Amino acid sequence: QVQLVESGGGLVQAGGSLRLSCAASGSIFRFNVMGWYRQAPGKQRELVATFTAGGSTNYADSVKGRFTISRDNAKNTVYLQMNSLQPEDTAVYYCNTKAPLSGRDYWGKGTLVTVSS
Repeated sequence: QVQLVESGGGLVQAGGSLRLSCAASGSIFRFNVMGWYRQAPGKQRELVATFTAGGSTNYADSVKGRFTISRDNAKNTVYLQMNSLQPEDTAVYYCNTKAPLSGRDYWGKGTLVTVSS
């Protein structure tokens, strides 16, 4: 079983920064695909940033240059540094990983990020 626990969300003013963390535990050996998605009220869940199976990174156009994804393999933790936050970044942010063979998705419970104008 795989568990993902997010932390670091909160309320921030526009232009501010937050750092999200996602701690993974369980049977996660070779779970290389890990990343962040978000879901704003009334909208579909969308990709924010992720590590691909090959180890490269992929970002949504809307966050390029502002958000940075990183990982600490020793801690089984993925981070999302979010700078220059804007009200449109307000959403619940979810951590995601995919099983390497089946491609099954695993999700955390999410952490709320609210950006005030």
